Amino acid sequence: MSEYIVSARKYRPMTFDSVVGQRALTTTLKNAVKSEKLAHAYLFCGPRGVGKTTCARIFAKAINCENPTADGEACNECESCKSFNEGRSLNIFELDAASNNSVDNIRTLMEQTRIPPQLGRYKVFIIDEVHMLSTAAFNAFLKTLEEPPAHVIFILCTTEKNKVLPTILSRCQIYDFERMTVPNTVEHLKMVAEKEGIKYDDAALEVIAEKADGGMRDALSIFDQAASFSQGDITYEKVIEDLNVLDADNYFKIVDLALENKAADIMVLLNNVINKGFDGGNLINGLASHVRNVLMAKDPQTLPLLEISERQKQRYQEQATKCPTKFLYRALQIMNRCDVEYRQSSNKRLLVELTLIEVAQITQPDDDVPAAGRSPRRLKSLFKFLVSTTQSKPAQQVAGTEKSLSLRAAQRQHTEETVADTPKVTVTTNTVAGPSPSGQRQQTVSGTMAGGGNATKPKFNFGTLGMSFDNLLKENSKKPEYIQDLEPTNKDEKEKFTQTDLEREWLSMCQRMKAAKPGEAERLANIKPTITEYPNIEIVVDNEILKKEIAPIQGRLRKTMAVYLHNGNIQFSIRVARQEEIKPILSPAQTFEKMRKDNPAVDSLVRQLGLELV
Repeated sequence: MSEYIVSARKYRPMTFDSVVGQRALTTTLKNAVKSEKLAHAYLFCGPRGVGKTTCARIFAKAINCENPTADGEACNECESCKSFNEGRSLNIFELDAASNNSVDNIRTLMEQTRIPPQLGRYKVFIIDEVHMLSTAAFNAFLKTLEEPPAHVIFILCTTEKNKVLPTILSRCQIYDFERMTVPNTVEHLKMVAEKEGIKYDDAALEVIAEKADGGMRDALSIFDQAASFSQGDITYEKVIEDLNVLDADNYFKIVDLALENKAADIMVLLNNVINKGFDGGNLINGLASHVRNVLMAKDPQTLPLLEISERQKQRYQEQATKCPTKFLYRALQIMNRCDVEYRQSSNKRLLVELTLIEVAQITQPDDDVPAAGRSPRRLKSLFKFLVSTTQSKPAQQVAGTEKSLSLRAAQRQHTEETVADTPKVTVTTNTVAGPSPSGQRQQTVSGTMAGGGNATKPKFNFGTLGMSFDNLLKENSKKPEYIQDLEPTNKDEKEKFTQTDLEREWLSMCQRMKAAKPGEAERLANIKPTITEYPNIEIVVDNEILKKEIAPIQGRLRKTMAVYLHNGNIQFSIRVARQEEIKPILSPAQTFEKMRKDNPAVDSLVRQLGLELV
């Protein structure tokens, strides 16, 4: 019995032309080989199973080929090609960065780059999953990657380009691999099936290609699994059963039943699906994807967005002609809400059932019941009406009749104290007959301003809610309280205080401010007040913005310091620091050197003990 090799390895491409779905990229690499214009570093990035490592190996073999073909392919006849095909090449090295991601591994690799190739022109280093390298390993790799020896070429492969350092990206030629399309995957699976002598249905291969989600390696692995299950005869039914995939026919049926408002039939179909072991949440997600595809199939411009087979596209187009666009939009909204609520729901099946019932009722006309009883998520009747509903009597039309807006306001009227010159509001309502679209009577409210009172109507006093325009104009001349230059109340106190006392009380004030104004407290704590001409205090700030921010509270700062320093003659001044007064921010190393320079004892201690700053 011969050794079994999985299809993903057995049918791995050996030439650029055999690579599936990367035509533009392979053409660029072949032209680079033909013109001998090779970069020193390449980065191949893209989803899993699309041919990154495969193309890296083909490219490495073509680079060292002694007699490349006219279109840039390796000849497979020279000693370099033979040694590579037999796995004994000494010029091509592969490193798995996932398990060799330390600085020591990179340093070992760097030492190997110094040795020139024994056969061929280049040493090629293929580093797979390069994003797994540690930051220290990346930094150790930078210099060699930027200026490697003339005989070295690096090919880096990764599925997560965003995790690679920008300094690495800037030193490489970047090639982005595309996801495999369903038609390309199906064609490749057909080739493999014919070589292996396996019978197949086109529909079965389409399911495998859709399940692979753009990865050729995944598609070949699923193909091997389906071939083993079906004993060499891959059919649609066997693939669905083996992969435990919900048949797409269920989604088509649910949409058709929903258009006919057959909620009961959908409930039966849901029960059958759940009995087969499928989760209700997966059904909702699959149905949402199906409705999205139907929506895309309604417009020829969006039809290419569907990564499905041509046969499936025709089915979607046929159903799209029957589905109104509003129905599709509303169905997507309902199912998206269900997806959000599904994890938190304690009765998941009930949530799925209610969601499907709502979808089935989108095109159903409203029940003949008073609109006032309608709530936003009220379900319509599931079956035909068994009892005829009585039509509600129209509301009696009253036009121009004045009524009190609130009975309770009228009852409290005798307790209200009103002022003669305070404006009063009289509120009247006009009731319009018939229900409004929102389910409630429409009321028009009219108000009149009157100087006198009316005993039969509620009066509302707005005097406490704000100030009139006249009052605002009068008050505009007054400064707000926080801007007023508050005078200290302890003018008679004249106790002496020192710079230390000033700094201590200043920091205490900042601590007390943190509860109410943490931002201002933090900025004030970074300022050091100084005594200029006693008892005058000066505050030096870094810029005009900070000065304008502190200026409004200057009076409060003066009053606070006067109270806590027991000196009512304190005066405050604020100015912006001069250029020579601004001190640069020192790093820890600079601070350490300054300490050694300013303190000979510290410098002597450092030299005697051999201390270093780490």
